[in-house]
Amino acid sequence: METLYIKCERVKNFLLELSKSYRIFLPSPKDQDYFFTPFSNDKEFIFNQYRGVEPLKSFLTYARENLGEIFSGKDYINKDKPLAIFGAKNCDLTSLRVQDFVFKEGIEIDPIYDRKRQNSLIVSSDCTSYKDVCFCLALDIKPYPESGFDLNLSVLNDGFVLEIGSQKGRDTIKNLRHLFIPTTSSQISGRRLKRENLIEKLKSYLSSLNLAPAGSLQAAAKNGYHNMELWTGFMLTCVECGACNFICPACHCFLLEDRLRKNICVRSKVWDSCLYLNYAKVAGGANPLNTRAKRLRNRFMKKFDFFPDNLGMFGCTGCGRCIEACPAKIDIREVLKSLYSGLSAKV
Repeated sequence: METLYIKCERVKNFLLELSKSYRIFLPSPKDQDYFFTPFSNDKEFIFNQYRGVEPLKSFLTYARENLGEIFSGKDYINKDKPLAIFGAKNCDLTSLRVQDFVFKEGIEIDPIYDRKRQNSLIVSSDCTSYKDVCFCLALDIKPYPESGFDLNLSVLNDGFVLEIGSQKGRDTIKNLRHLFIPTTSSQISGRRLKRENLIEKLKSYLSSLNLAPAGSLQAAAKNGYHNMELWTGFMLTCVECGACNFICPACHCFLLEDRLRKNICVRSKVWDSCLYLNYAKVAGGANPLNTRAKRLRNRFMKKFDFFPDNLGMFGCTGCGRCIEACPAKIDIREVLKSLYSGLSAKV
């Protein structure tokens, strides 16, 4: 892929030029996190060391979408400029493969998602650090992007290596090349060293957690399917809030809801959670997932059995957001470790 270099003092000009065509969202630091906020002329670019609080899916599929307005021509999607999202990390880029599989590659294509996906510009960036909940590398996902982006930024001492990853990215900077200079071999080497150093640090941290090996997770999930004692143990503190689903970059379940508003029936597409009691309930009243333990099991089987079989990857990217969001402190890594322990004991 083609690479260019932009100095720090020119990034603001890059954003100003880009804002003529896009609504830009940038990571903003708060406490020990990053939140995506709209770009304005008085705002400086902040490089986020690790992923933001919001998953990338929150820009592509809203928690509630009024289908009647969209399909009647009152399409709010086209009222604003398309989005340019800066600071997406590889865990989120990887999750888009799941979202695309669900909303773009099935029998029916979701036109809302598809349009947002096509119009949005994704400017990803390398991770230069990690949170204590991050475990992407344990799932064989690198802390820097190699594909799935339009443009990618890798921070160096006085600027950024910009890598062009798509035709959209190439078209975006076509008229902005005066802001960039060709990369040098030393800059590319510097990027490689930064990436290698972070991988070594993350490897060292994850080895201290004694996590389950990625290559055994599908077998461990299958083996633990009937271990209701395990699932029940982890669900004792669950309050069925759905936070783990809604904050997960790969979770995608939704339902169609009809409501009467001013004597008009309005149909909406809303996010759903497999931890909700009514998630699998059918019209006759039967519910195959009638306990919290079964619903938690369903969440793990979908991520670690269904998606490996159907997409060749896990439905989890190791971002650790669900660990932070869960008020019951259910740690996905600990569940996987318990499943793997059961598999090891069987062997």
